[in-house]
Amino acid sequence: MTRVAPVAPLSCREGGRAGNRPHTMSHMGDVLAGFHAVWEFDADSVLIRFERGIRRPKLFQALGERRIPYEALSAVEVSEGRRGTVVLHAVPRQGADPLMEAADGQLKEDCDPYRLVLPAGRATLAEFYADELRTVLGPDAKEPADRHLVAAPEPPLHFKAYDGKASFDGRSVAFRWFWTGASSAKWKSGDQTFPVGELAGVEWRSPEILHGYLRLLARGARDAAADEADQDPAAVVFGPGYGPVHESLPFAASVLQAVRAADPALETPDGEPVRRRTGDARRDPADIADRIRHLGELHGAGLLTDDEFSTKKAELLAEL
Repeated sequence: MTRVAPVAPLSCREGGRAGNRPHTMSHMGDVLAGFHAVWEFDADSVLIRFERGIRRPKLFQALGERRIPYEALSAVEVSEGRRGTVVLHAVPRQGADPLMEAADGQLKEDCDPYRLVLPAGRATLAEFYADELRTVLGPDAKEPADRHLVAAPEPPLHFKAYDGKASFDGRSVAFRWFWTGASSAKWKSGDQTFPVGELAGVEWRSPEILHGYLRLLARGARDAAADEADQDPAAVVFGPGYGPVHESLPFAASVLQAVRAADPALETPDGEPVRRRTGDARRDPADIADRIRHLGELHGAGLLTDDEFSTKKAELLAEL
């Protein structure tokens, strides 16, 4: 039976742990409730359940709940928060959580899923559980993790960026360009499909900063400049209201985890890196007809030459 954590004084902790560190929490089943989340402690992990509500960060609502193995943590801290609060902060190891790896330090404090905000009157309780967590940190806590230890949100996932719609089914990422936002370079390249086995990673720049984007990194490809994302067919760009953090970051984390789990032997026999493929996904005839119509508009506006129009039209017709 799950019980709510009592407000216990520090002197009530079990002693004698310095020389014989336990491998499990001594208060399994305890529940520590904060303002935006509830932490439920288990033998080898803590289950973080994010509460729903108008004032809760949308990222928390999108995540729902996450199980964090203790071996994924590097440290536990307690600090004074704002407006009469105290913060219990479990710091993840570098590379242990694909969500935090994709975020790359860009999350605001209020959106950090590893921070539990409590009333200042529960500071003693926060210190108590911080000490409990410190006793179960693994021997490699200070070292980067060699694999993801925390699960990313599961596909299928999708979101709308400014210039296209991104979708991920667990096997490949697809970008479908919007007529109103995509650059002519992206329209000329056509819709894109990227099998995860051909990707080396994901680069995410928060929608809350200027020129935010999500870029897929192909194996063996050279890095493109950040200001070229609107011209890069391997990237979708964000704008006000497009690709918000709570949609685009879980998407990036899920893709990143799938990429890391894919077979790394992805070079062609001659040693050349595998190039990303386009147009792998087949679409229905109505969609093909719609894209040909848009190509005709580009051609009529002088943005496509006769040869370019004919080539792209033939490519689309070949997908039927």
